[in-house]
Amino acid sequence: MNTGTLRSPPTRRPRPWLLPVLQFAAPQRFYPVAGKLASGFMLLAIAFTALGLWVGLGLAPTDHQQGEAYRIIFVHVPAAWLSMLIYLLMAFWAVIGWVFNTRLSSMMARALAPTGALFTFLALWTGALWGQPTWGTWWVWDARLTSELILLFLYIGFMALQAATDDPQRGDRAGALLALVGVVNIPIIYFSVTWWNTLHQGATIRMTAAPTIADTMLLGLVLCTAGLWAYAIAATLKRLRCLILEREQDTQWVARLPEVTR
Repeated sequence: MNTGTLRSPPTRRPRPWLLPVLQFAAPQRFYPVAGKLASGFMLLAIAFTALGLWVGLGLAPTDHQQGEAYRIIFVHVPAAWLSMLIYLLMAFWAVIGWVFNTRLSSMMARALAPTGALFTFLALWTGALWGQPTWGTWWVWDARLTSELILLFLYIGFMALQAATDDPQRGDRAGALLALVGVVNIPIIYFSVTWWNTLHQGATIRMTAAPTIADTMLLGLVLCTAGLWAYAIAATLKRLRCLILEREQDTQWVARLPEVTR
């Protein structure tokens, strides 16, 4: 009878090209990197936004149909784009944290939520300002406006669920479930002007066709989008650092940080 010892199955090691990335998955290693990145992206946000507003408000021509009122597009459209994109990123990191139980992923989702809610509110507010001279009313229950409002409620619900419990892990799981369900609203927002007959104008920039706006308008729009996107990254990273300090406050490495010991 063979009584040899059982061998444990070999552990799977991560691929070599993943090692430089995985080493920053630990909050302790990512914390200082996030601080440096946040400062750099904030400078980019100021530069791109200022340049984009200068091009959009000063150099871009007047629209022949909407006059000067269209210039709110340089804030409204980037904010609307980012409100949807940030939600997808938030849902992605929330689900990654839920499935793989990675602390930094869940904290990243939490850090993204307030910035996404800010841009959603900004898109709704600037849309109302644009709608008054264009449609003659501040608000209509248009398909796109209504689905964008639902997106704001999803952000608020995500943050409220996580704040409703003192157990961060339970809050992360509840938020991840809501975020995953709410993803279905993103294609509704994007395709609402195609699926239904709405007051909201169709897309002027498509991946499959040339833009239907002047080059200076497009340049201002791209620069403003880059600026707001850089701000979103900077704000998220700064908020992530605060979450790391809050959750890791009992660890030795946090106690040794200069900003904590002061």
